[in-house]
Amino acid sequence: MSSNLKKQIQGLYAITAEESDTFVLLRKVRLAFQGGARVLQYRNKAADVDLKLRQAQALRDLCSEFNVTYIVNDDALLALQVNADGVHLGGEDGSVALARSVLGETKIIGVSCYNDILLALEAVRQGADYVAFGTFFLSNTKPGAKKAEIKLLSEARVQLDLPIVAIGGITQNNGATLIDAGANALAVISALWDAPNIQTSAQEFSTLFSRN
Repeated sequence: MSSNLKKQIQGLYAITAEESDTFVLLRKVRLAFQGGARVLQYRNKAADVDLKLRQAQALRDLCSEFNVTYIVNDDALLALQVNADGVHLGGEDGSVALARSVLGETKIIGVSCYNDILLALEAVRQGADYVAFGTFFLSNTKPGAKKAEIKLLSEARVQLDLPIVAIGGITQNNGATLIDAGANALAVISALWDAPNIQTSAQEFSTLFSRN
């Protein structure tokens, strides 16, 4: 695993909530960046093609301004269109090989592996650059998601030499446990965007990674 990739996928990994108002979306994301978010994943399942393109491009520019790693959810073609740093693939979003053929060798490809270390090992074999496990806690975004045990992170840390992202119901109160178990990054939606102060929430998450 390159040290550069370690730096690109670490810390607070913010995943956008579905937001039709691009101005509001950008305002919220800017606050998260000011609070220390290091990675952004653009995810908007409800948007049409035109809105996705506009929002994805606007977020590309904002990520460039703050030097934040920019990942697009699901859609390698959209990631290519807006020159994102990479794409994140879920279980039904196509293969790593297909995404690699679209994006080329220099882009980042992440893969959701849920609660299955074997999926992660296969993703690595196919050329994934990072893997994500979860859900670790009750998630408002995906309340019916498969439950992952925290010990999975420790097992993965031993077997995998690439960044590991934890996702699912993560808050400032439980995030440290996941970092200690082996997570390089914490993927957060609700606890960030639903917070009374997004910037403060992002700062609190970021502080978890700077503990002695």
